[in-house]
Amino acid sequence: MGPIAVAAYCYMSLVPIIQPPIMKLLTTEKERKIKMTQLRPVSKLERILFPIIVTIVVCLLLPSTAPLVGMLMLGNLFRECGVVKQLKETASNALMYIVVIILGTSVGATTSAEAFLKFDTLKIVALGLIAFAFGTAAGVLFGKLMCKLTKGKVNPLIGSAGVSAVPMAARISQKVGAEADPTNFLLMHAMGPNVAGVIGTAVAAGVFMAIFGV
Repeated sequence: MGPIAVAAYCYMSLVPIIQPPIMKLLTTEKERKIKMTQLRPVSKLERILFPIIVTIVVCLLLPSTAPLVGMLMLGNLFRECGVVKQLKETASNALMYIVVIILGTSVGATTSAEAFLKFDTLKIVALGLIAFAFGTAAGVLFGKLMCKLTKGKVNPLIGSAGVSAVPMAARISQKVGAEADPTNFLLMHAMGPNVAGVIGTAVAAGVFMAIFGV
């Protein structure tokens, strides 16, 4: 578990290095300059119903993902309902930092040199790097497809944010788009596939857990 966690966090930190070359290779400068229209206003009712519906649907399909998806959506519900201010502030500040410290300490305690410096660990790192690169490329290609179908209304760069590195991947979409056109603002558009990538990753993890009986 330790080597896997270390590899995952390495990819999270290497997003600004891994993604931009792939994004620029698969898109033209004209595509990177595409400006997307302002998102429609989202009502308060929609924002409250979204985490509830996502949790119910995902947990009915894959009960093993209930803890991960449930906690993710609970944080959204705290923020959007507007009636649990203390819980929202605690979850987004003190509790988050406490969990990060505990997680980091646990990973460090289980990642001894004997467990990490092995050929199997190197395979995990290599496979993860390949998967991350393919995920980025697939997202950009699907973004190009959506660009064609919408006749140039979708910037393909937001497709690379479909990986679960939140919000770094969305920031990279914004950065690469701004390099082509400083007036281009893609951050909020890229956050959509970015959050979808987190949910999709949780669902994929649940499928693997169900298949392999973890």
